[in-house]
Amino acid sequence: MDQTKKNTKILILLFVGVLMGALDISIVGPAIPSIEKNLHVGMRDLSWIFSIYILFNLVGISLMAKMSDVYGRRLIYIIAVAIFGLGSLVVSVSHDTTMLLAGRAIQGFGSSGIFPVASATIGDIFPVEKRGRALGLIGAVFGIAFILGPFIAGIMLLYFEWNSLFLINLPIAVLLMIFASRLLPSVRLEKKTSIDFTGIIMMALILTSFTLALNNLDTHNLSESLSSWTVLPFVLLTFLLTPILIMYEQQQKEPVLNVRLFKSRQVRIVGFIAFGLGLFQSSIVFLPKLAVDLFGVEPSKASFMLLPVVIATAIGSPVGGRLVDKIGSKIIIITGLIIASVALFILSLLTRNIALYYTAEAFLGFGLAMRASLNYIMLNEVPAIERASTQGVLIIFISIGQLTGAALIGAISAATPGKSAGFGFAFLVMTALSVTLVILAFFLKSRKQELSGQQSI
Repeated sequence: MDQTKKNTKILILLFVGVLMGALDISIVGPAIPSIEKNLHVGMRDLSWIFSIYILFNLVGISLMAKMSDVYGRRLIYIIAVAIFGLGSLVVSVSHDTTMLLAGRAIQGFGSSGIFPVASATIGDIFPVEKRGRALGLIGAVFGIAFILGPFIAGIMLLYFEWNSLFLINLPIAVLLMIFASRLLPSVRLEKKTSIDFTGIIMMALILTSFTLALNNLDTHNLSESLSSWTVLPFVLLTFLLTPILIMYEQQQKEPVLNVRLFKSRQVRIVGFIAFGLGLFQSSIVFLPKLAVDLFGVEPSKASFMLLPVVIATAIGSPVGGRLVDKIGSKIIIITGLIIASVALFILSLLTRNIALYYTAEAFLGFGLAMRASLNYIMLNEVPAIERASTQGVLIIFISIGQLTGAALIGAISAATPGKSAGFGFAFLVMTALSVTLVILAFFLKSRKQELSGQQSI
């Protein structure tokens, strides 16, 4: 098979795989009002539907990414898709909150091997001058998924229970495993290597403690909540284990978290921006709930009101990816953050002007489309042997931002039941953070430095 044609088929395969995972995320948002109504759960418990997926994605991502670097992309990708399909099946047959959360956890663990393997494979098969457009296409998947998600959710929720929304993943997973076995490269490292299981376990404990602390936090009684047994032990464990993990990983020849990578100023800046990006992405999950509060629409209609943000993401991602190949990542990231800042500020006003609300959604979609630029930077900063692991690190930063955003927005909303004031304050805080990140992004490498491989300090 001609290599160009094969690369195109591989790109389509990766596109569909990420689409499956992104569809799962996009369907959850529109389904939240229905889940809230049918299972009679509070806002804090609803946030766990999102958070537990991200948590188990974080727990598994270091292991999956490292195993992909060691044992080859094909095997780990197939295993990850199979696990994701199993989780989707569990969710689709759920009749209570416990089973639902268990299925979401399995899904999250499976997705931990889909996203980093996709980005790393692009780094394997495309040269540096063509990676931007390929990553842009993968980034567009999220926009396309969020277009399909609201339509699928809106239509199916009119005739079926919310459980059926996740059945769509099952045939996709089967097809992905079949074609992955035929197309994906399966090159293993020639040298013998080991998996840093101690580092993986410590990282899992840190991330789990961080998530539990955030989701148990009560912003209505912040000082009392911080000193409670449901928050304080997890906060202490997080702060205790983090420096221990860093010191341990510095001594490992093949660490799961390459601390030395953060000697690069480029990587440090990308880490901060990735956290902010995750924070902004988490807000999309709550937009249907905000639309219900502001405009008094039915949950099914609120799902369709997400279209401006998702269409903008679908358009902005491939366009931004192509521009990265021409003008570099720095300009794209700065522009995206400025646009996102405007969007978040408009949303913080809790406007009841539907045109202005849709404009803010579209701006937010265009702003978030700069994610491919972050993947591009990380691929360029490491050798081939660390591509998947480094993409895993990037996803960890984004996911921590998502966890923080989901937990805080959920906690703020729980503190002001029946009101949207909490959403306004949350969006205002995000606006300030986005403006700060704009300033930070000016210290990224220029296009000339990116192409020359010049190291930042």
